[in-house]
Amino acid sequence: MKIAFIGYGSMAAALSSRWSQDHDVFIGGRNVERAAALAETVRASGSGTIADAVSFGDVIVFATPAGAVEDAIHAGGGADAFNGKLVIDINNPVSVPGGPHEQSGIPYLPLPFKEGSLSERIAACLPGAQVVKAFNMCQASVWEMDPPVFDGRALVTLTCGGDAKAKQTVHALIETLGGEAVDLGALTYARLLEPAACIVIKLLFEGRDVHTVLNLIQPERKPI
Repeated sequence: MKIAFIGYGSMAAALSSRWSQDHDVFIGGRNVERAAALAETVRASGSGTIADAVSFGDVIVFATPAGAVEDAIHAGGGADAFNGKLVIDINNPVSVPGGPHEQSGIPYLPLPFKEGSLSERIAACLPGAQVVKAFNMCQASVWEMDPPVFDGRALVTLTCGGDAKAKQTVHALIETLGGEAVDLGALTYARLLEPAACIVIKLLFEGRDVHTVLNLIQPERKPI
């Protein structure tokens, strides 16, 4: 599978380093030097611009800040360049310490999007792509765990999206990391996943361990 990352931050590093063992991985970004540096570190197949990444990948992972997604789409060649691609949105549209929401006394809330969620906004911009929400619920360090197991239970990654085949592909990628995938349903459920991630983000900013997660406890599933 050809997996291209748009972005070279900690989440891109954590996921690409694991998937590059079994797949062709490409790192793309505005700063091609930083993209090349990460590609060398994770032993990716190549690196380059955002447009190069979109051209390379069958699967495109948006690992940019949430506010940079639309610019990344434009830099990648516009909506048509993403036609037929599987796009994984791992982002959360949240405010950060010192931002306007913190001044109101309610920090780390989701930023407002007219379409309901960031993932739905991406899907509206990319009508020819299949968008799946995943990997947004924990810090990058969790994805460096091999496998990510907590109290004897595999980490559950909640996903949502409109295309069953696309979600099956994402679920297979989750399983290669040692996690378990649970499908919530349509992409509209990203409206729940993004605010839920804010709980973890708030706890992390308050000093909790970077491996803090919200895991789904399923009594019918025995611990590992």
